[in-house]
Amino acid sequence: MINRRAFLASTSLLVASAGLIACSAEARAEVLVYKSPTCGCCNAWISHMREAGFEVEARDIDDVSVVKRQSGIPQHLWSCHTALIDGYVIEGHTPAVEIQRLLAERPDMIGLAVPGMPAGSPGMETSGPNQDYTVYGFDADSVSTWSEISG
Repeated sequence: MINRRAFLASTSLLVASAGLIACSAEARAEVLVYKSPTCGCCNAWISHMREAGFEVEARDIDDVSVVKRQSGIPQHLWSCHTALIDGYVIEGHTPAVEIQRLLAERPDMIGLAVPGMPAGSPGMETSGPNQDYTVYGFDADSVSTWSEISG
C-alpha cells in the first residue's frame, strides 16, 4: 500500500516530467529566419534560439521588408529579421522563452514582435546597461503587450 507522501511525490514527478516533455517538444519547432546577409545581431539571435533547443534555418535575402509586408507585420513593429515558426511570425529580437509560451498557449494572433534593437535583448547583448523593452502580440487589426522585459 502506498502512503500519501509517496503518492504525492510520484505524482509531482510525473507532472514535472510531462512539463519538461512539453517544453522540449515546443523548443524543437523549426524556425525559418529571413535576414540580411551582413547582420551580426541576427546571427546572435539565431544562436540564442538554437541554445533554447530550436531548429533554425537562416535565409539571407537582400530586402527583408518584402517578407515583413507579406507576413502582415505592422511597420512600427519592424526590426532587422523576421522568423516563421509553426504558423506564427516572430519579428526581431524576441526572447525564446516568449516564443515557447506562444507555442504552448497558441493564441489567435499573427505573432510576436520586439521592434527596433533594444540593448540586452537576445542577440543585442552588451556590456553596458540593458534597456527595458516590450514584446508585442499582433494580428491584422490590433497590437497588444504580450510581455514587458526589464533590462
